[in-house]
Amino acid sequence: MALVSEFLGQLSLNVGTIEPKFPTVVPARDFDPDRDAARIETAIKTKGVDEQTIIDVLTKRTYAQRRDIAFAYEKRAKKDMITALKGALSGSLETVILGLMRSTSQYDASEIRGSIKGLGTDEETLIEILCSRSNDEMVEIKAVYKELFKKDLEKDVAGDTSGNFAKLLLALVQTKRAEPTSVVDFEKVDQDARKLYEAGIQNKGTDVVSWISIMSERSVPHLQRVFQRYKSYSPYDMQESIVKEVKGDLQKSFLVLVQCFENKQLYFAKRLSEAMKSKGAKEKVVTRIIVSRCEVDLQKICSEYKSNFGQTLQKTILEHTKGDYQKAMLSLCGPEQ
Repeated sequence: MALVSEFLGQLSLNVGTIEPKFPTVVPARDFDPDRDAARIETAIKTKGVDEQTIIDVLTKRTYAQRRDIAFAYEKRAKKDMITALKGALSGSLETVILGLMRSTSQYDASEIRGSIKGLGTDEETLIEILCSRSNDEMVEIKAVYKELFKKDLEKDVAGDTSGNFAKLLLALVQTKRAEPTSVVDFEKVDQDARKLYEAGIQNKGTDVVSWISIMSERSVPHLQRVFQRYKSYSPYDMQESIVKEVKGDLQKSFLVLVQCFENKQLYFAKRLSEAMKSKGAKEKVVTRIIVSRCEVDLQKICSEYKSNFGQTLQKTILEHTKGDYQKAMLSLCGPEQ
């Protein structure tokens, strides 16, 4: 039971405003956890393992439904389903299926933990997750991180990064971002745009602290207006200014933030395109985005992908992946739109 409670314990938090969702994985109709548990048990016991059935069932159920299947499986087989799946599967498919047995926030928390424990830090993963998650998502990730690893996310991030890069990530983890309001404060928009310009392009040297406070504390709709207004002060847009003013991981982090403020789903679509077109498709990135966003906004990511790259994400997956991994990824993306 320990494993089930460790992976499937769900924190329900009432936080902030709920962003609209565009999932590709939605609750299955006529859902019967006992029937699904029986199908999974048979698939695992089959000689050579029936991967197709495991994919068909688990990629077409929401996390809440997968959790119900796991409890039904345990009652039926007197075994932990996650342990059984680990024993039956291997490689990329195992990574995807075990990822699906976590809630979105548990999955994010585990990916963050994986990127900072051990030798060296996987800055790319850390930047992608911390700079793209909403305030509400971050609040939940912090709570789940504490529950799963008995550690504070802030302390772990602080212990594993340094300088202004650490300051920016910590500011994001502290979730001080203002909630969006229906009232537009044009004076504040102008002040922030001017401050970003004065703290960067206008003067020699960059006042990174000012950039961090504006970009980690203002609401997303406010920042979208600030970046528009910024163009009336600076000869460069915000992304060009970031490239000119800062370097390394700090530059990457600011760029991801600005891209996500402007169009988060387009940011993920670009990440997927780069990952699949790079030599030896960066499977880890593809898996992380599709698994972590399938119950959030993957439908919108697919639509941005098609608009910007002239073909569907599903077609690109067909071209750059293979086998059971390909089947699982296609199933999570849903039919071509």
